[in-house]
Amino acid sequence: MKKGFAVVVASLLMMVSLAGCGYAEGGSVSTDGSTSMEKVIGVLGESFMEANADVNFTYNPTGSSAGITAALEGTCDIGLSSRYLKEEEKEQGLLETILAYDGIAIIVHPDNPVADLTMEQIAGIYTGTITNWSEVGGNDGEIVCIGREAGSGTRDGFETITGTEDACQYRQELTSTGAVITAVASNPNAIGYASLASVKETVKALSVGGVVPSEETVRDGSYAIQRPFVLVTREGVALSETAQRFFDYVTSAEAHELIAAAGVVPVQ
Repeated sequence: MKKGFAVVVASLLMMVSLAGCGYAEGGSVSTDGSTSMEKVIGVLGESFMEANADVNFTYNPTGSSAGITAALEGTCDIGLSSRYLKEEEKEQGLLETILAYDGIAIIVHPDNPVADLTMEQIAGIYTGTITNWSEVGGNDGEIVCIGREAGSGTRDGFETITGTEDACQYRQELTSTGAVITAVASNPNAIGYASLASVKETVKALSVGGVVPSEETVRDGSYAIQRPFVLVTREGVALSETAQRFFDYVTSAEAHELIAAAGVVPVQ
């Protein structure tokens, strides 16, 4: 989303590579889940490996629900979810630790003249009561609604916030954030939603109710469509020494700069 991201991250990695984590003698950390968390968890994993010789860090982008299941079944060290845990999941012994907050951007093709939608208009588009861009100030053209698959944390967050649970009429349901962005970028009449941290210049992020999605508006709460990035672990089940080091590092103040550089808002 931001130019120079790689340069910023490289500089931050140099600053934190010898800080906080300490030296771990081998070991591994496996994470599994939300595709929206790819950028932030990738940066944090790289930083951790820089500071800990012989550690192997892995990230499996399977989606939030799959990551939660993996944490529950013990097939990964830490699950990754871009939604809050449900009560029934907590009752199964899962714990949520919020790593950061991320905006869910409403995205359209760059040539689309529409720049702002209200929450009511977004809900109307996705539930089929608004079907043409001309109804919301755009060109004459049938709106193509693109979203995520069932079980996606991004979809859960979007539908919960917009009040469209089980009512959305999708033309396409895709299995990753990147796929949604690519689909919208290739269709002038498409609309989609994606992690703000992952939005590229190939699409245009709309303001919602006059509020532009940004790190600042997510932080101050003025941008309404936002959700948490969650680390999922099991209550009463200790992490391995290496996984615990990673967990402690990414939830410490030392990691805040890297988290912010990845385009999301770290928990203070």
